Amino acid sequence: MSELRTLAEPENVGANGSLNSHRLFAAVDWMACVQVRHSAAPAFGVTIVYTTSLSGPNENPPVSSSGIGVAAVTVDTTGHTLRVQEAFTGLTTGTTASHIHCCVTTPTGTAGVATMTPTFSGLPLGVTSGSMDQTFDTLATSTYNAPFVTANGGTAAGAEAVLFAGIAAGTAYVNIHTTQNPGGEIRGFLAVAAPVPEPETYALFLAGLVSLGVAARRRHRREVERRGD
Repeated sequence: MSELRTLAEPENVGANGSLNSHRLFAAVDWMACVQVRHSAAPAFGVTIVYTTSLSGPNENPPVSSSGIGVAAVTVDTTGHTLRVQEAFTGLTTGTTASHIHCCVTTPTGTAGVATMTPTFSGLPLGVTSGSMDQTFDTLATSTYNAPFVTANGGTAAGAEAVLFAGIAAGTAYVNIHTTQNPGGEIRGFLAVAAPVPEPETYALFLAGLVSLGVAARRRHRREVERRGD
């Protein structure tokens, strides 16, 4: 938890506005440890949190980008909701879209867009750093990409069942698209984080990454002002 709190400290931002990767990846390692401790397959009928770290090398084919991010996806199979939380920074160009893709047939493969198009509502567009936190009704067809619904029984319930199963099986990934990389700049496959969700913990982690981006921009602006540019 202490790693999450320190993410937003000024010393974690370099003179050029870059992120201190040691702090970020310490927090990502913490997320990975949570995943390992709770790696048992989840049972449906509960609320389950899935997490991932996003990067260019995770794309297929890999993308050369210093952009990084994290995502937490909370599935509620009784309330029929999907909460998507994302935070990202360092993208090459402005954001154009973000989706969940499902379901790959080979590890590290690619899949079509499962969720709404052109993008998740709530995603800030045209930015290189930002965050979103949005909850979607998984029994509403508007939550999904139309071809995904058609391919899975033609109903939102059918699409929900396949998407939830794909996320649980590790065959779904979060993808953030940008102007320079319209096919996706950073992505990560979702993995179960905890059978009992800890929303405050994930919210703190996401907020920490966003704060890093804000601190980076402020420091860069101060450097520019000192140089008299």
